[in-house]
Amino acid sequence: MIPLDKAVVARLESHGERFEILVDPDLAHKIRQGEQMDIEDAVAAIHIFENAGRGERASDEALMKVFHSTDFETIARQIIEKGEIHLTAEQRRQLIAEKRQQVINFIARHALNPQTGTPHPPTRIEAAMEEARVNIDPIHSLDDLVKETMKAIRPLIPIRFEEIRVAVKIPSDHAPRAYGEIQKRWTIDKEEWQKDGAWICVLRIPGGMQDDLFADVNRLTKGTGEIRLLGRVT
Repeated sequence: MIPLDKAVVARLESHGERFEILVDPDLAHKIRQGEQMDIEDAVAAIHIFENAGRGERASDEALMKVFHSTDFETIARQIIEKGEIHLTAEQRRQLIAEKRQQVINFIARHALNPQTGTPHPPTRIEAAMEEARVNIDPIHSLDDLVKETMKAIRPLIPIRFEEIRVAVKIPSDHAPRAYGEIQKRWTIDKEEWQKDGAWICVLRIPGGMQDDLFADVNRLTKGTGEIRLLGRVT
């Protein structure tokens, strides 16, 4: 279940009755989009309410009249799929701010300026969003918001999603530890262990995450690792 302070009300009114549950708006949207997940992972309480704000539960009689069931998951899924997601003004403001920052961070990490081959700073992406008057709907998924934002800002700044290939050499003293961490975080295209115990690999990474990779290699090798950009993935 989700924390109560992260929950909003999902409401369905039918046959003169009102039913409410407390849900995570992002996860509720994914369920509405058809994504399969356990309902309990998306709610803050395993109860069907008549009025969630006052903690008043719906009666079994009302549940049977409308849903012909008292099973929580069956009813909650129908409320999410057919009902409305209600946000307070403060919840909406907070969610918009959080989603906006998520969009900015995602684009900054995964997109490049195709003219220079370098990522755009988050401040430049944010400025383009403001100029394009990008509207952030807090109920939409991050994927949808990123697609809408990229479409809006492309006429203003040169930008597109690209991957790049990077060669990395880790000295033998740091290779065992670095191998484990790099394998978990990055996509390895090729790798080879040298006779002296050094590890060489070719990674495929999102274009905007070059600085993250450089930081990882420097941290894992205490500055002794070698990195070489090989070019963009075509």
